[in-house]
Amino acid sequence: MVRLSGRGARSLRRRSGQRSHRAPDRARGVRAGSVPDTEHPPKHGRRPRSPLSRISVAGQVFLFQVVIVLLLVVAAVVALVLQVRHDSTREARNRSVAVAQAFANAPGTVEALDAPDPSSVFQPRAEAAREDTKVDFIVVMNTDGIRYSHPKPDRIGKQFVGTIEPALEGKVVTEEIIGTIGPLVQAVVPIEDDNGEVVGLVSAGITTATVGGTADQQLPLLLSAAAAALALSTGGTALVSKRLLRQTHGLGPHEMTRMYEHHDAVLHAVREGVIIVGDEGRLLLANDEAHRLLDLPADAEGRHVADLGLAPDTAELLDSGRVATDEVHLVKERLLAVNQRPTNLRGGPSGSVATLRDSTELRALSGRAETARERLSMLYDAGVGIGTSLDVTRTAEELAGLAVPRFADFVTVDLFGSVLSGGQAETVTPLRRTASSGIRKDAPLYPVGQQIAFVETSPQARALDNEQAVLEPRLAEAPGWQAQDLERSAQVVEYGIHSLIAVPLRAGALVLGVVSFWRAQKPEPFDAEELELAEELVARAAVSIDNARRYTREHNMAVTLQRSLLPRTLPEQNALEIAYRYLPAQAGVGGDWFDVLPLSGARVALVVGDVVGHGLHAAATMGRLRTAVHNFSALDLPPEELLALLDELVARIDQDEAAEGSTAPVTGATCLYAVYDPVSRRCTIARAGHPPPALIRPDGTVEFPDVPAGPPLGLGGLPFETAELQLPEGSRLVLYTDGLVEDREHDIDEGLELLRAALERAGSSPEETCRTVLDARLPDRPGDDIALLVARTRALPTGRIAEWQIPSDPAAVAKVRASVSRQLAHWGLDELTFTTELILSELVTNAIRYGGDPIRVRVLHDRTLICEVFDSSNTSPHLRYAAMTDEGGRGLFLVAQLSERWGTRYTSAGKVIWAEQPLP
Repeated sequence: MVRLSGRGARSLRRRSGQRSHRAPDRARGVRAGSVPDTEHPPKHGRRPRSPLSRISVAGQVFLFQVVIVLLLVVAAVVALVLQVRHDSTREARNRSVAVAQAFANAPGTVEALDAPDPSSVFQPRAEAAREDTKVDFIVVMNTDGIRYSHPKPDRIGKQFVGTIEPALEGKVVTEEIIGTIGPLVQAVVPIEDDNGEVVGLVSAGITTATVGGTADQQLPLLLSAAAAALALSTGGTALVSKRLLRQTHGLGPHEMTRMYEHHDAVLHAVREGVIIVGDEGRLLLANDEAHRLLDLPADAEGRHVADLGLAPDTAELLDSGRVATDEVHLVKERLLAVNQRPTNLRGGPSGSVATLRDSTELRALSGRAETARERLSMLYDAGVGIGTSLDVTRTAEELAGLAVPRFADFVTVDLFGSVLSGGQAETVTPLRRTASSGIRKDAPLYPVGQQIAFVETSPQARALDNEQAVLEPRLAEAPGWQAQDLERSAQVVEYGIHSLIAVPLRAGALVLGVVSFWRAQKPEPFDAEELELAEELVARAAVSIDNARRYTREHNMAVTLQRSLLPRTLPEQNALEIAYRYLPAQAGVGGDWFDVLPLSGARVALVVGDVVGHGLHAAATMGRLRTAVHNFSALDLPPEELLALLDELVARIDQDEAAEGSTAPVTGATCLYAVYDPVSRRCTIARAGHPPPALIRPDGTVEFPDVPAGPPLGLGGLPFETAELQLPEGSRLVLYTDGLVEDREHDIDEGLELLRAALERAGSSPEETCRTVLDARLPDRPGDDIALLVARTRALPTGRIAEWQIPSDPAAVAKVRASVSRQLAHWGLDELTFTTELILSELVTNAIRYGGDPIRVRVLHDRTLICEVFDSSNTSPHLRYAAMTDEGGRGLFLVAQLSERWGTRYTSAGKVIWAEQPLP
């Protein structure tokens, strides 16, 4: 703010013509004054000023008064401290003399000197007197200076430290010495007998620390009084200096002159116009820039702003004196930004000051800067918002959605068909419209999903052929574009779309498709700068689309591999009615798998497993484990033994891959293995780190059987345990992987409860159960594979089961053949009588000869005719080829030739040798 008063105000009212010639001189004077000039010393004999001259008069007065007061206070404190110490020392001398004389003249003192042990008398008396009189020591000694008492008992019997000669003459001695307990003030007085003869001495004293402590106790009071006096004096001085500062404005004559010169030079050198208007609307000051911007007359100062020929809105603003911030006014082809504030905000004179800034060029530059900022913002958003997923179509839609309406009114993305499936782009094949976005939905452009074959003259075809962006500024005058589809082209032009940019989607050397930007609302066509922006935008999107294409290819390969490793059809068997579902994850194929394996004795094994990780490695590992389970199940092993072998296999796989430097371990894979016997309706289950199975009873109740949870495969060290369930016919056993019950929003316990609720609503068939469960639990985008296997139990009718207990007698073989013949005739299987009799004859004979009691024969009429011979021996028969001269060894060979399958399985009571024959 510039204050106008006295001579300064009158000098500022000089005419513009006069000021324009002198202002540069003043400016040069200011610049010269800023650097010492050794060649031109100060005129009129002025000497360089001292540093104190830079401080205001009020400041100098305040500084000197504070220094004087501070010195007085310090002197007073020092004097008081010395006086206190002197008084304390004198008091210590007097107290020491009084205590020593009182002790010397006390009754019994003279008599105690003649006692056999004076110390035993004087020491307790002296210590009691010392504590009562608050002195630091009382020492009784003989005339030779040998102590009888002392505060430190080890000093008794030693020579007294001090002057005793005057005391031996009957005088009192006071002195300051360094004794055995430190610096001290002490007095020595004589002990006289009745004859006036000195027979002993008494010394009492106070240490210097005690004397100083007394003085120090009074020091805080002295310092507080001194601080209070200093604060009062400084406050009074500050009040006087503040009044003086207000009267002089804190400046001396030299500073006032220099400030005026500097302000005047700056006022007329700045690139902003400055106008000061009085409270009556008269112009008091206008600098050179204000004269230029407003084209003011030379005699403008002193005239009313309404008489200066200004635009009405500008004159009204200056006359009103109201607050204005960056108000834009048009003054003769100039856009002026006006800021105005009143001058009386802090007690100044009435009026207002306004600044004027030419914003014509700045507005044009700011417009271009804003455009550049918007484009950079769009490119940044493209880097963040495009490629959020690994889906080709969704990435193309993100590109189209980002560019509308910030860059174009309509955007279409056309990709080669092979790109959508993850393959390499083939430029000879038609493109497919993958994404489209616009400010309206009724644009006459090709719809999404349509195949398009661009003609050679179209901008899109030229962009693909040359791999360069093509700008078509005016579509109405572009016959090459119109040749694509004359009727549709006319509709597009009539709709209002008038400009086009076609940019190839190129990722390295691979061209994926073409992106078309269409303009309708903005009348100006696309220009070269917008062409570069479109290329940059598409280049960023092309990387994301190519990444999505590569992922799609890998995903499809993994899915194909996994599906090839999973069972395509379920094996035929009568024990279970089975339905299943397998759904790969959207983010990446995992290692979930399942299997249904027919076993001997009409039994069926159900397997569900999960391999850690996703991708091709997980799918390949799953295939290895599934093959291993197939091989182990052919051995008819119990579930716990099969999982133990599988655990060892996984550990060996990890060891081999660790040796090869692989970073994808298998350890942590899970598996559940269940064996169902339709004859006994018993199901044996073991699991290795896998979620427990669910069981739906025939009445619809749902439970999760308590199956012991073994460690995941590959950890080793712990045996696996089994659980046996007795399942009524019509029960449904539900096996699944963790992707069905566990995700980011639900833990496994909550997932199991949700699964229970879904199973309670499910229908009675396995297919309905699968459908209901997936409808209730399948997320929109599964993060993990889901395998679901539902098996409804069936029981083998008792009429299809025949059993006989066989004694360990070779003659019993004939009875077995007769019984089997009658049973086969009853079942209508007379065609199998001969072969069955021969098979059972060989198996029973081996059991009688090599096995142990009890021996039992069971024949099952299922999809095949199953013959089983049970015995208590664990010896397994082996098939061998007998020589021409051997009398035996051909029995199992005949069994193998006559049956479709045969084998041995072990039980807790022995073994079972079985053979299957196909039904006629």
